[in-house]
Amino acid sequence: MTSAWLLPEHIADVLPSQARRLEELRRRVLDSARAYGYELVMPPLLEHLESLLTGTGHELDLRTFKLVDQNSGRSLGVRADMTAQVARIDAHLLNRPGVVRLCYCGSVLHAQPADMQASREPFQLGAELYGYADLAADLEIVRLAAATLQAAGAPAARIDLGHMGIFRTLMTLAGVSADGEEHFFNLLQRKDVPGLEQETVNWRPELRQAILALPRLYGDRTVLDAARQLLPQVPAIHKALDDLTALVSQATDLPLYVDLSDLRGYHYHSGVVFAAYCPGYTSAMALGGRYDGVGAAFGRARPATGFSLDLRELC
Repeated sequence: MTSAWLLPEHIADVLPSQARRLEELRRRVLDSARAYGYELVMPPLLEHLESLLTGTGHELDLRTFKLVDQNSGRSLGVRADMTAQVARIDAHLLNRPGVVRLCYCGSVLHAQPADMQASREPFQLGAELYGYADLAADLEIVRLAAATLQAAGAPAARIDLGHMGIFRTLMTLAGVSADGEEHFFNLLQRKDVPGLEQETVNWRPELRQAILALPRLYGDRTVLDAARQLLPQVPAIHKALDDLTALVSQATDLPLYVDLSDLRGYHYHSGVVFAAYCPGYTSAMALGGRYDGVGAAFGRARPATGFSLDLRELC
């Protein structure tokens, strides 16, 4: 018989010493975001499922706890990520002209843990910038993510940059279906070169060379020069590489690197993406990037970029 006081797997109480540290950290990093001009919003813990999952893709759907509203009979979801919620607030509730900067902090709930050591109740903190499509917005978000880690006493040792435009352009040129894209995405995430070799046997040689090169295109800015030689000479790929080159050139004070097979946030990100790593940890501490398409589902298509992290893990 299970004891009444035992919690579900990957769920834990926060005891006094850690709770104090967590609250102090929350205040410090939110103050850092406010100094950058970001206003705090507090989305609800649950909402209608179709709104919660708008534009986010299959992976987040699997992570979301679902239930039925006894008042309306409609399907509800407990948020597993707050990005789409904040996009809804910008598009539908605030409806401000021009640039809007919003930040947030609160618990989210995952149906399954991200890995064997992860909590199913991350304490998510993030910041989102709407209404500005220029590369300066992407640079601001990368700088804010770095400043947040610095304020927490865990400065980033490495920030890897990628670009969703490169992968999606290769998929389009190869005529890969939507279902096939997800398969190739997973192979690239695992850097599974043998799997990629097997799946691209019948591709045109130049496209096969390009997709097989992506897992090896990792390192300092010289990677971008190599990418220009190995990837197809098409405008979308030139634009993506130009964007990454500009970011690296304008932020020489940050530990920026390039990883063209790191495609985190695939289902809603649309441009520059990044992952920030802290010393001594193999997994990324902060993830972010551009996701211009999400707001359209709420009736207001807006340029958007942002980042988030698990404050409990950071603590």
